[in-house]
Amino acid sequence: MMSLTMSASQRRVLQLCHSHGAPFADITQQWARLFADTGWNVTTVYLTGNPDDEVMRASGGDKVIFFGFDSRDVRGLKLRAVWKLRQLQRANGFVLAVAHRFKPVYTCCLALDVPVIGVHHAYGDYRRLGRRLFASAFASRLALAGVSDAVRDDIRECLPNWPADRILTQYNHIDLAKLQADLVARDEARRVLGLPDAAYIFGNVGRLHPDKDQATLIRAFARLAPHGSLLAIAGRGGLEESLKALARELGIAERVRFLGQTPSMSRYFRAFDSFVLSSDHEPFGMVLLEAMAAEIPVIASDCGGAREVVAAREWRFPLGAAEVLAERMHSVRELGPGQRADLTAAQLTHLQAYFSQAAAQRQFWAQPSVQAWAGRLGTT
Repeated sequence: MMSLTMSASQRRVLQLCHSHGAPFADITQQWARLFADTGWNVTTVYLTGNPDDEVMRASGGDKVIFFGFDSRDVRGLKLRAVWKLRQLQRANGFVLAVAHRFKPVYTCCLALDVPVIGVHHAYGDYRRLGRRLFASAFASRLALAGVSDAVRDDIRECLPNWPADRILTQYNHIDLAKLQADLVARDEARRVLGLPDAAYIFGNVGRLHPDKDQATLIRAFARLAPHGSLLAIAGRGGLEESLKALARELGIAERVRFLGQTPSMSRYFRAFDSFVLSSDHEPFGMVLLEAMAAEIPVIASDCGGAREVVAAREWRFPLGAAEVLAERMHSVRELGPGQRADLTAAQLTHLQAYFSQAAAQRQFWAQPSVQAWAGRLGTT
C-alpha cells in the first residue's frame, strides 16, 4: 500500500453515481474499500433518489449525499447537476473523482477540474460518436476502467487512439469474510426458498431477460436424466411466462422452480448444490463470486467477463450450446465428495487471488494512471 504525504483535507475523493438502485450501493461500497486504510476520504454522491438510511449504511466511505434530482434533471446538459457538484467541490476540495457509467463521467468532467476515473459496468458506452468525442476532449485528465477485461477491450475498440494504460481493468470484488458470515446454512436456506431437502439442485440467479439466456439453461436441464434433480431460478423479468411455457413444452415443468425475487439472495446460495450462469456476454457476473463464496461448484458461459471469473475451461460452455451445458451439468452432479471439495477449493482460491478486497486494492494502486495521479497529488 502507498504511503501518503498530503494532509487529510487534501486527500478527498468524490464518488458519483446516477442512482442508488441495485447494484450501485454495493458497487460504491466496493470502490470505497479501495481507499480503506490509505488516508483518503471518500464522499459518495447519488444524483437521483431520496435519502435512505439503508443505502447510507451500504454505500461505504466517509459520507453519503443524495442530490435528489429526478430523471428530467439529469438529461441533456445536466446543468443543475453540474452546478450543484461545483458547489460541493468548493466546500470539499476533492482532488480525484470516481464516476460510475457515462452520465456521472460527463457530469464530473464538466463540473470538476480534477482527474476522473470513469468506471464502466456494461458494453457499448463509447460506441456513440458524441461520447467518443466527449471522452477525447477530456482525455488529459480522464481514465476509463472496465469491470472486466471484456468491458475494457470493448472500450479500447471504441477508442483505438487512447493509450492502453488509460483504459484499464478494475474488477468488481467482494468482502469474502462478511459474505460468508452472512450465509444461511443449507437446510435453512432450502426451507426459506421452499426447496426439498433431498433433491440435487442446480441454481441460477438473475433477471429473466434475454441477456441471461435462461432458455438455454432450461433446454440443457431437460437433456439430463432426472436422478432427483431440480432447477431453481431466482429472479423476475419479462420472460417469466415464456420460460415457464418452455419448461412445460419440454415436459419438465414440475422440476423447474421459479423462486421470484428474494431479498438478500446471496445469503441463500448454499441451498444450491451447484450454480449455473448461462448469460449472453455477461460484463462481469457478481453472482459467480457469491456462488464461489458459498463453496458450491460453478458453471458459466464461455464469454464476456464470466470466463475471467471461472478460470477452469472444463466448467465453461459455449454460449447457447445447450448440449454442452448439459454435459457440464451432468459432470458436476456426478462429482464425488473429494472431487467436489477440490473444485470448490480451487474456485475459492481463484476468487481470493483476483476478486477479494486485498486483490482489488493491489490491482487498483498498481494501475499506471492511478500511480501517476497519486504521485502528482502528493503520494509517494
